[in-house]
Amino acid sequence: MARKPVTWYIATPADGIIEMSRQAGTPVNLAASVGQVIDHPNPCANLWFDETRFSYFRMVKRVGEALEDTGIWPVTWPVRLWIVEPLGETGNWSQRYYPYRRLAHQIRVLEETDAHLALGTGGRDVLDVIQQQIPQRAARWAADWDADPKGMRERRSNWEQCGSRTCGSGRGAQPAAQATARARRESAAHRWNQRLAGNAVDKALAASGASPQAVNYARGRAANLAIAAQHQARLDAYVLDALRGVDLDVPASAAA
Repeated sequence: MARKPVTWYIATPADGIIEMSRQAGTPVNLAASVGQVIDHPNPCANLWFDETRFSYFRMVKRVGEALEDTGIWPVTWPVRLWIVEPLGETGNWSQRYYPYRRLAHQIRVLEETDAHLALGTGGRDVLDVIQQQIPQRAARWAADWDADPKGMRERRSNWEQCGSRTCGSGRGAQPAAQATARARRESAAHRWNQRLAGNAVDKALAASGASPQAVNYARGRAANLAIAAQHQARLDAYVLDALRGVDLDVPASAAA
């Protein structure tokens, strides 16, 4: 049986330039090079352990890790995702610890693909949560906190530590989601989803007058909601409902 060809990915900011190449002063524009072979502008001599800012092209075959180690900061959206082919001699820092990574001094840019893939298997749903749901929910989360800080602090503590008969605890659900991301090679997507969700809250509440504590609460709710979307096909309802904060959304009188 023929082995399935490996697909390799590189993520860039919206302009298509590899961010580390920009920072090194030798910008490499993948958007302007589709179908072409690109030689590294300043290849390292010590294969593959020269850790200057941009010593080689870095690519991954697990798309959920495409946003790892890109140099893109602060975390922002949109990004662009490229399918590339490593050419010539290739390497890796450690096949044991980085089996999904490939390093090369020459690549061919094959095509651009859907960027949401970099946010994990549920990437399209994650974007819906971040772009459509969080801006609407953030104000309510913050208002709930500021209306009763003491009561919400207690409810959050109960959610973190105890959960309920039908919904897990936050301290159980968050590590479960993180372990799932690590096992499925979507750790970079996991981190980006959390930060993009937090950014959406900051934008939504920028002029709201919400207290810092309320904003922090809303950021936590948003990050967990995005992670639930990323792993909704992998985790059971007990864990997913904990991430979604189902118990936190129950009116305080009903919860009592």
